[in-house]
Amino acid sequence: MTLDKLAVGSSAVIKTVGGSGALRCRLLDMGLIPRTQVTLQKIAPMGDPIEIRVRGYELTLRLEDARKIELEEGSGK
Repeated sequence: MTLDKLAVGSSAVIKTVGGSGALRCRLLDMGLIPRTQVTLQKIAPMGDPIEIRVRGYELTLRLEDARKIELEEGSGK
């Protein structure tokens, strides 16, 4: 499952971070690294972007970027 498929209020653990080049580096720099728990806080009214909670802060991501983050099945709450 990818981050864009997570339900509001649900948590999961990051399995892999896809993408390449600068995008992947940017995602990793923002704290989206494997074995980190994330919680989907909100979805914008039009569906894009989404707001997640990671490492104690809120982060807003475009759905296009969220699709590159794979989550572990059956993890989180």
